[in-house]
Amino acid sequence: MLALSIPPTFTTQTALRAGLTNRALYRMRDAGDVVELSRGVYRFADAPPATFPDLLAVAYRVPVGVICAVTAAAVYNLTDELPSRVQVAVPRGRHRPHISYPPVQVLSFEVETFELGLSQVEAAPGERVRIYDPARTVVDLMRLRHQTGEDVALTVLRRYLRAKGADPATLLKYARALDIFGPVRIAVDVASAG
Repeated sequence: MLALSIPPTFTTQTALRAGLTNRALYRMRDAGDVVELSRGVYRFADAPPATFPDLLAVAYRVPVGVICAVTAAAVYNLTDELPSRVQVAVPRGRHRPHISYPPVQVLSFEVETFELGLSQVEAAPGERVRIYDPARTVVDLMRLRHQTGEDVALTVLRRYLRAKGADPATLLKYARALDIFGPVRIAVDVASAG
């Protein structure tokens, strides 16, 4: 069957290249054989459950993007905040996509440091999405604290520092590269003293 050559999560273009027609794809959707995660992004209904289906949808819609900020902090259990929008970074100067579902906030990060702290997380079995590592997430939230809230940034920092494998030296290295060394160092010192 054609579906065997299509991965569990796929785009309309992938389905068309595999030989499905738009009409067949829509019939599969209407019959419940595939679920539309976002416009043009589908997942087979019988595929193993996705841990982070919204992240998977955004990753397919914004292939150059990286999951960041409060969304990344939630993935790493560094916050109790439930972001109302998936936050994804794109390199400054690149197209900022407009995605209505799932709700998305697109942030522009400097090209020179865009891949600093780049990691991956398994959003569904065998399917990984790009995400900033926990240290980069902390530093980004400190940089964005005027938008996301200082209390959120400081909570994420404190949880990071208490977590197994926390690396304050990496935090400070990232902070220096992202030009926010002073505020991060002060926050680390205060959090470590408390």
